Amino acid sequence: MLLAADRFATFSGEHLLLLGLFVVGAVAVVLAGRRQRGTPAARRFSRVYAVVLACVTVPSQVFQLTPGDFDLGSSLPLQLCDLAWVAAVWALWTHDRVPVALTYFWGLTLTVQGIITPSLAQAFPHPRYLAFWAMHFLVVWAALYLTFGLGLGPRWREYRITVAVTLVWAVLVFAINSVLDVNYGYLNDKPGSASLLDLLGPWPAYVLAGLAILLAGWALITWPWVGVRGRRAG
Repeated sequence: MLLAADRFATFSGEHLLLLGLFVVGAVAVVLAGRRQRGTPAARRFSRVYAVVLACVTVPSQVFQLTPGDFDLGSSLPLQLCDLAWVAAVWALWTHDRVPVALTYFWGLTLTVQGIITPSLAQAFPHPRYLAFWAMHFLVVWAALYLTFGLGLGPRWREYRITVAVTLVWAVLVFAINSVLDVNYGYLNDKPGSASLLDLLGPWPAYVLAGLAILLAGWALITWPWVGVRGRRAG
């Protein structure tokens, strides 16, 4: 069992340093994407990035399934962040609008939330610590690079697809949680510690309210891209 001193502390000096690194990287990938937009360099850089992301995340996913680290309630790749890195690799390799949108919506709302308020027990240099920050940073940076860098912003079609995929995920994970008596995505119960979900009422009210807030937020970050295209067409 981890001692309190061995646990990662949110908004500690270490966390603020990591947030600073995240911001610097975010600015760098957006600037790189804008320089590469419309050039062959964008495709080359994207595919190298996709390989790096896969090489970082796949070993960490496998490590969590090994007998020495496996925990039924946290090791299975059932969180949306686990799907986000797959979508990011797909998006970086192909520049297809659907995986780009999945990376954008999941990355800039859910994954970035994990960066700001991480649910992380392990401290540096535990493999889970390294994997957590690497995956979260790389997914959000990929979302920023593809959209604000290369300009591959979502349309309402991709918004609707993301909503449908997310609803299917929620139904399937809720069923798996019920069968295995786990709580991935906090779909079956609130976290054991205080969280923003406490403001949204009991189950299932907080699930429905959280989903409504998420869909409204996604619509809000879709609108500027649709508006920009409309103004350019005009």
